[in-house]
Amino acid sequence: MPLQKILPFCHALLQETVQAGDTVIDGTCGNGHDTLLLARLVGPTGHVYGFDIQEAALESTRERLDQAGERSQVSLIHASHADFSRYVSTTFKAGIFNLGYLPGGDKTITTRPESTIASLRAMLPQLEKDGLLILVVYHGHPEGKIEKEHVLSYVQNLPQENYQVLQYGFINQRNSPPFVLAIQKK
Repeated sequence: MPLQKILPFCHALLQETVQAGDTVIDGTCGNGHDTLLLARLVGPTGHVYGFDIQEAALESTRERLDQAGERSQVSLIHASHADFSRYVSTTFKAGIFNLGYLPGGDKTITTRPESTIASLRAMLPQLEKDGLLILVVYHGHPEGKIEKEHVLSYVQNLPQENYQVLQYGFINQRNSPPFVLAIQKK
């Protein structure tokens, strides 16, 4: 079996974890690709909470969902993923973040270590047993390098009695290739 690229690997993990009727999180909607995948996986009986701080990202996601006919099971929230607890009070099966900046957007608007760590602190207690939280870490820009160090430090210190943390990435590629952190709750 060939090694999977980063995003197909994340999508395979989500497809193995998420079932129809589940509640899931897209912590960074971006252009809506992950949001659409999650909406298809949970189906009309499940629910997706999608967060982004940029209205342009939410509009792009909204258009993608509308074109695919998958909008009814999605709540798009114009807020930081750090504000998760204000919007989601239930447990959830899986979530995904693409850390960095909006592809094709303003590269000065990035995810930040303090908001990412705050969202992890809020989300992990609500993650279901055997649930999965995936972070795709893009660190090829100055803010991304700082965020990478903070996020790695945080997840490395999660208690192994409660969580398994996997790091997946290609180490022989140029230009700071992204990598995946997958956190599974025991």
